[in-house]
Amino acid sequence: MGITLHGGGPVAEVVVEVPPVNALTVSGWFELARAVREAGHDPGTRAVVLRAEGRGFNAGVDVKEMQATPGHAALVGANRGCFAAFAAVYECEVPVIAAVHGFCLGGGVGLAGNADIVVASEDAYFGLPEVDRGALGAATHLARLVPQHLMRAMVYTCRNVTAAELHAFGSVLEVVPRDKLRDAAFEVASAIAGKDPYVIRRAKESLNGIDPIDVRRSYRFEQGFTFELNLMGAGDRHREAFVSGTDGTPDEEGR
Repeated sequence: MGITLHGGGPVAEVVVEVPPVNALTVSGWFELARAVREAGHDPGTRAVVLRAEGRGFNAGVDVKEMQATPGHAALVGANRGCFAAFAAVYECEVPVIAAVHGFCLGGGVGLAGNADIVVASEDAYFGLPEVDRGALGAATHLARLVPQHLMRAMVYTCRNVTAAELHAFGSVLEVVPRDKLRDAAFEVASAIAGKDPYVIRRAKESLNGIDPIDVRRSYRFEQGFTFELNLMGAGDRHREAFVSGTDGTPDEEGR
């Protein structure tokens, strides 16, 4: 369990399996970044499928690790780890297809939002609970999935959207039954893998080059406000409420 890279062919597969909810530790985010970069750097790889096992795609950072670590090392580490993983997906030398099931929250939105293509299962939903955690970030990536005003409403209220809603916006390519998700992702990846690999790599590079938003700089700007919230005490207060269950939302065990 953890982060697994299955390569050696035209379609590489990066699988996250970190029970109970795929909330990643600091080291987990960096491990994910390494796996995605390694997959894309392999000259034999023509597309990457990023998916997860378990209850959902990704529940963001491991808040419990952050609260159990003295000082600010885990907070800084989580911010840097997320930055590295999101950048690895965006900068992967070949297209990345995110296969999303269940919950896609916080850092999960950062991964899916930076992917080239998203396919999702019928039970998938997306959201940023950051405001309720005393943090900010990944609105940069959410803005790549939903229209501007909905993105703002989602940040302010922490509401979620379904895969069907994103499909209507065009940001999710396909919505399929849960047991068909991996096959759907590989079907898209195989279609890409059948193209001229040199042309596809240049296409990825060119599309990143014409993006109207620098996702790295934009996300780093957001992260600065997380540090401010922590300095002012809001971050630690909300994280502690989440871990103890007093904020009224389920913890990472689903309680």
